[in-house]
Amino acid sequence: MKRPQTIRSGLPLALGAHAIWGSMPLYLLLVQSVAPLEFVAWRLVFTLPLCLVLVMVLRGWGELHAVLRNGRAVLTLFGSAAMVAINWWLYVWAIHNGHIYAASLGYYILPLMMMLLGLAVLGERLTRRQWAAVALAALGVGILAAGALTTMWVSVAMAVTFGLYGLLRKTVAAGPLAGLTVESLILLPIALVIVIWYAREPAGSALTQGWGVALAVAWSGPMTAVPLMLFAAAARRMPYTVIGFLQFISPTVVFILGLTVFGEELRPAQLGCYILIWGAAALFSWDLLQGRKAKAAS
Repeated sequence: MKRPQTIRSGLPLALGAHAIWGSMPLYLLLVQSVAPLEFVAWRLVFTLPLCLVLVMVLRGWGELHAVLRNGRAVLTLFGSAAMVAINWWLYVWAIHNGHIYAASLGYYILPLMMMLLGLAVLGERLTRRQWAAVALAALGVGILAAGALTTMWVSVAMAVTFGLYGLLRKTVAAGPLAGLTVESLILLPIALVIVIWYAREPAGSALTQGWGVALAVAWSGPMTAVPLMLFAAAARRMPYTVIGFLQFISPTVVFILGLTVFGEELRPAQLGCYILIWGAAALFSWDLLQGRKAKAAS
């Protein structure tokens, strides 16, 4: 079990990551004219230079070389790179096709996936109230599965891919910056093939659609690198079950945006799912607070 001060040190990092992820649909409005696959490829292309600049500024060459010499770490990062790339594509595809709630619900299901992985793989434990919270959230997901089957595959796939990504990043022998740099190096060849293929199409590259679109696409580098590094750093400081439950933050922001900015219709099954998951989040958070108070008093 992580010490309370360790959890506190990871909490600001996790909150920062979710604040950026939650605002992502607003950013994606700027690149609606870009095909999801091409946009994901450009995210990778623009993320790597930023990572290398940060490695240089922070003098992280030694750690980066150590990770590249570690065969097991590189193999694990191959897996995490594949998971995060698929997750990015699913998210951008969902937003571009008007499935804002499906994207939001995918990240609502994610905490369940992360907590189950924490229990099954990392040997972490939940209290009775935390188990009750998980049961409430699972019931909400069940309601969704019964009433929103057409987009359920998107939500589940997003949860599975990012849940596996987080688990791999928690267990790999690589810091947040070094790990993301290696992931970007691994995916760069594929990304370059994709952007070249789109450039040869009649519509041309996204970077030729005007300065506004080009700058928005280039900004995908910071929008990608910063939250992923914050998340990876938080995952190494906090129990995976706890950081998994914090995943409810960003989809709540996305839900509010879907309701207010994007005007997507909220179906009864989705509303029922949200109500149960919000109740689960409140119960889980209350249990964490009570546990912290009990430790402080002892």
